Amino acid sequence: MARKVSGKVVLITGAARGMGAGLAERLAARGAKVALVGLEAEEQAKVAERIGTAARSWEADVTSWEALERVTGEVVEHFGGIDVVIANAGIASTGFVRSVDPVAFEKVIEVDLLGVWRTFRVTLPHVIERKGYLLAISSLAAITHAPGMANYAAAKAGVEAFSNSLRAEVAHLGVKVGVAHPTWIRTDLVESADAHPVFGKLRAGMPGLIGKTYPLSTALDCLEAGILRRGRTIHVPRWVGALKLIRAFLPPIIELGSRSRVPSADKLALEDIAKRGAREASVTGHGGRAATRA
Repeated sequence: MARKVSGKVVLITGAARGMGAGLAERLAARGAKVALVGLEAEEQAKVAERIGTAARSWEADVTSWEALERVTGEVVEHFGGIDVVIANAGIASTGFVRSVDPVAFEKVIEVDLLGVWRTFRVTLPHVIERKGYLLAISSLAAITHAPGMANYAAAKAGVEAFSNSLRAEVAHLGVKVGVAHPTWIRTDLVESADAHPVFGKLRAGMPGLIGKTYPLSTALDCLEAGILRRGRTIHVPRWVGALKLIRAFLPPIIELGSRSRVPSADKLALEDIAKRGAREASVTGHGGRAATRA
């Protein structure tokens, strides 16, 4: 059953571009008031400007308790409360565990998993007050654990588990909790990873639907519909949900398919690190660079 978002206050993290910005625009078009929260202040301000008076931008790092508490207070003061929180802020890095830059590796887990926990913890009292909805953006990577993505897969699997536990904790308070699993969507994060001289080629070898990249509109259609129904799970696209039914069989299948490709990629990764440095070879996307600097 679809619910109206007209007049509701929606806080979205990672709203400077991609799915965050797109959702802000779509929900504002339905009458929502949107609070945009993230590190890329200039890009985010452009999104707010496009939307108009129904939107306002706040600069904050989702890994900072102080920043999140400050921004949450200002959002409540400005809009009067918070009905929906979409924990969308996320980054990725590229690299194998034995050679990836440690800072880049750990920053992904800090933003993608701890950032969700911190965002929800700080905003939850206000969402409880309005019997609202929390949506965490996980990933196909929570289900299919590919080589070169150990930190991202771990973080997104953690987001799914965290959301499932939280859902049971707050149901009696009238709060709904959803988790979304997008596959590869044509965003800055994915395009930046695809441009990597080593790992872009590795992803290009992924078979069938698992390696297919979908347009941003596909993700926005699924996410918007899921938010309106306050969905428990949102699969982007729907076939991602079917993989959950066979997830126990996926690791050995992925391992088998990686045997012919990982050894050469591992060698090339070491050469790339020797040429560019571990940090430069690991960090991807505008968001990843902003988060690593922060």
